[in-house]
Amino acid sequence: MADANQPERVQSLAQKGEAVVPPIYVQPPENRPRANCNNSTPPVPTIDLSAPTELLIGELRQACKEWGAFHVVNHGVAVELLDDARRVGRSFFHDYPMAEKARYSCDPNSPASEGYGSRMLVASNDTVLDWRDYFDHHTLPLSRRNPSRWPHFPPDYREVVAQYSDCMKVLAQRLLGLISKSLDLPSSCIEDAIGEFYQNITFSYYPPCPQPELTLGLQSHSDFGALTLLIQDDVGGLQVFKDGEWVTVHPLSDAILVILADQTEIITNGEYRSSQHRAITNAERPRFSIATFHDPAKTRKISPALHPPKYREVMYGDYVSSWYTKGPEGKRNIDALLL
Repeated sequence: MADANQPERVQSLAQKGEAVVPPIYVQPPENRPRANCNNSTPPVPTIDLSAPTELLIGELRQACKEWGAFHVVNHGVAVELLDDARRVGRSFFHDYPMAEKARYSCDPNSPASEGYGSRMLVASNDTVLDWRDYFDHHTLPLSRRNPSRWPHFPPDYREVVAQYSDCMKVLAQRLLGLISKSLDLPSSCIEDAIGEFYQNITFSYYPPCPQPELTLGLQSHSDFGALTLLIQDDVGGLQVFKDGEWVTVHPLSDAILVILADQTEIITNGEYRSSQHRAITNAERPRFSIATFHDPAKTRKISPALHPPKYREVMYGDYVSSWYTKGPEGKRNIDALLL
């Protein structure tokens, strides 16, 4: 069921059982997922947050420099909560009719609006679309949190999302403190530069795709905020770009993947790089993931904390507007700020 302004949901397209994807989902040859993939590269690092501080800081420094992405375990978030978040999110997409879900549709004319949609990373109407549906929640600050805009099914959906939001904030604060210390900066440095967290939680659903070799579930990009915390189901499909090749991030059910975003790259003056990543599709099984984004306020000015600066100061709202206007396309938006 499609409305007048939205394309048909990807889940509805997949359920039709067509053997060919619509042309609007076909990536140009250079962006297709079979190009530049490497399964022999070592896996994304896994860091135990219960390790002794000196060891922990050293491992963080290396992971932030070399990858911009890493798993954390013993992170203080209950595994039961991770499982509950995956459960309620999958249930929304799997267990309820499209007419019910469509009641929560986001504004198709606003790429950052809250709700159920399919076109988040779209620069223009002729942009190739991702093979993905999503539900985006505005969760922090609390003044933005309005659970009445979130699904009422399954019955504990809203309660789980609110609890998950609070726990992710605590973990993000801890991680930014550790990342600051790993650069010999005061532990509050990066969080002070960001200011109050603007947090969004995005549930992403990737239906089986009849031509996964032609499509992407999520196009190549780096996140434009400060820090992203992500969990996957057991299907997998996330890839990060390292040393000119795409490396698959294999799911770890009890771990949380930390992804450095563009504002952290600016604040650390390029010592740590935001992670370019994408999601691939498959023909057999649906995939589900949850990304929790921690961003500055739109009025916040972001600049390097180290000198001499390598990046121009930028108003965060201007950066986001440019990102949506030009489209993500890898890391071209942050590279445009290099001095």
